[in-house]
This record gives sequence, C-alpha cells and structure tokens, in this order.
Amino acid sequence: MLKQIEGSRAMASAIALCRPEVICAYPITPQTHIVEGLAELVRDGCLTNCEYLNVESEFAALSVAIGASAAGARAYTATSSQGLLFMMEAVYNASGLGLPIVMTLGNRAIGAPINIWNDHSDAMAVRDAGWIMLFAETNQEAVDLHIQAFKLAEELSCPVMVNVDGFILTHAVERVDMPTQEQVDAFLPPFEPVQVIDPAAPISIGAMVGPDAFMEVRYLAHHKQMRALDRIPALAAEFQAVFGRESGGLVRPYRTKDAETIVVAMGSVIGTIKDMVDAMRADGHKVGALSICSFRPFPLEEVRAALYDARRVVVLEKALAVGMGGILASHVRMALRGHGTRVYTLIAGLGGRPITQASLTRFVDMVEGEPHTDVHFLDLKHDVIEAELARAAETRRAGPIAENVLRRVTPGGVL
Repeated sequence: MLKQIEGSRAMASAIALCRPEVICAYPITPQTHIVEGLAELVRDGCLTNCEYLNVESEFAALSVAIGASAAGARAYTATSSQGLLFMMEAVYNASGLGLPIVMTLGNRAIGAPINIWNDHSDAMAVRDAGWIMLFAETNQEAVDLHIQAFKLAEELSCPVMVNVDGFILTHAVERVDMPTQEQVDAFLPPFEPVQVIDPAAPISIGAMVGPDAFMEVRYLAHHKQMRALDRIPALAAEFQAVFGRESGGLVRPYRTKDAETIVVAMGSVIGTIKDMVDAMRADGHKVGALSICSFRPFPLEEVRAALYDARRVVVLEKALAVGMGGILASHVRMALRGHGTRVYTLIAGLGGRPITQASLTRFVDMVEGEPHTDVHFLDLKHDVIEAELARAAETRRAGPIAENVLRRVTPGGVL
C-alpha cells in the first residue's frame, strides 16, 4: 500500500510487522520518532505480544535487548550518535554473544562540539564491533532492510545494525510502499532462537575465555560475517520474490558499464550522486555511481568487479578518520589492490553540511582534468581554517610549526 509518510513512522510500522517481542526504548535525536511510533502501536493494540520498555539510558536499552534476546525473544532497539557510544560495551557484548538483535542507527555526528545533524561518524566508530551493518539509500529501502535484517540476524545468530541518515531519511515525508502483515509473515518466519537461557537448565554466557580459545571465538564471529556475504544477496532475491521490488543486497551499480569515473558512497547521498551522474552523462562525461549497502561484511569482490574498468574512483565519505583521511576509501583501495586505479577520498557532509550536485560536479570535473591529491574536503571554508591557524600561531607562539601547517592548507582543500 502506498503511503505518504515520515520515514521514522514507516520504519516503526515495518518493524512492528516483524512481530518483535521486546522493544527497548531510549530517546535520542534523530531516532526518537521510530521508538515513539512503536510505542503508539503497542499502546493502541496494533502490535501485540510485545513488551515495550522505557529504560534509563542507551546502555540500558541495549543491555535489556541482550537479556531479552538471550532469553529467546525477538528483540529490537534504536539509537544515534552519542547514544551509540554510551552503549559501546554492550554493542561488543551483543555480537560477542551471537545474539540476533536488530538495531536502527539514526546516523548523526559525534561531538564535541555538539551537533545533531547527519554524518556517518557514529557508525564508523563501531565498524569492527562484529555487527552486520547495512545502509539505506531511501526510506523505501529503510523499510525493506529492517524486514530483511530480522531474518538475516536470526539465520546467522548475529546482530544487525540498519543505518538510516538522520533527518534526511528519519524526518523526511515521502511516498513509501508499505508491506502487509501477510507479506512479512511469508518472508520472515517465527523466531526460533538457537540459544536460550532456561532456569530449568542453567548456563553461563559471556564467561571468561582465555588465550587458548579467544582467537577461535573471534574467528567464528568473522566466519558469520563471511557467510553473510552469501546470505545478504540471497535474502534480497527472496525479498523481491515476495514483495515485488528490488531492495538491499551488497552493492548497487548505477550507469557504471562504460564509466571512466565512478563515485562510491553509502546512504542517502546516493540520490544526489545519481542526479549528478545523469547531468554529467548528458554533457558527455562517462560517469557512474556505486552504492555500498553492506559495509559489514564489506563485499571486496563485488566492489572490485564493479570498479574494475574505471580509470578513476571517487569515494565520498561522510566520516573522517582524523589523521588519516577516509575510512570507506581505505576499503575500496583494498578491493582494488594491485589494480592501479586512482582512488580519491572526498570528505563531505560532516555535521550535516549540504552536499550539492554543483560541488560534486566541480570536483569530478577537476579530477577528470588532471591528477589531484588523494584527500579532499568538499566545500571547506579555507578562510576560516587559515584564520584559526593564524590565531593559534599567534597565541601559542607556534612559529615554524604553524607556518608549515598553513602551507598545507591548499586551495584544493587538502590538509
């Protein structure tokens, strides 16, 4: 059924159709409307056989989800930004215990300084915590990925994090094809937990593991992710058979067949990139785009195949590895190791700064015209940077050190 609906409300409805048995809620912008929507569905009797728990912190939210999942319940929670960092210990515990929890991450910048707008710094902070991490391009895909996430998590006994860009998706009102309960039931079977804490047969979980077995435990977590490389596209195909639309998967190429330049990104910015590709194609540029839906596990072979014939690759990053540059770009370079394709890192959209088609086009034009430095900051305000560095040099008497830093702030925007 087609509905004009806010992204968060659409996700809440889709999650409810998955019949979660425990929902642990703590509000933090921009995911709050998701758990509010679920609360209303429980209150109104639309979602039955579900215990909705308001907890006192984000750490408590995931801790309760861990307990519920270990007890055999289908468990769900959501968070954003600093909330994810506050539950960090529990994030590792959930994956280390192999619990099939589904969590929505409303992607938002991490402070200080405080910033409530979108980028991917929160997701990148937990990229190695052992969760499967899927990124939604649209609200339609956000709805669809949550349904797939429950099935994927429960098949592999591994937690799944569905990433949706804060405000850009969570608060956007747009047309979404909402699934029916019958469709979801046909795709997602009732939860049959692999491990259950039972008072009649008491066991310990999360106990001490010494050097003789810890490496094997971590390998098994890695093995699950490698299995997910096969299951994610298979589930996407199953989903299409039931719901009649393509959604999810590992990667999605767009006009890459003869592209000399391919722009790689994750999340909602892909829409802007596709518009740029179409406009540049109309002007005769051989440009394409590649959307990464599965960041963990990272589909090295699929990325390599999609980018193999490109002369240059631009990786748009909505997060910054301070002192290094790009995170997603380092993964793309690994996929292309030994191939010789030039890979550019484009840091953009930090803290919610708009990523415009015009700015993207100028950068692609620039790298097509001549080789450029590997790391570029899109629309960086050079006058502000230079003024701050000059002030620091004056007040701290940094002398030659500050002068060297200033010289590295180039018109191209590279630090």
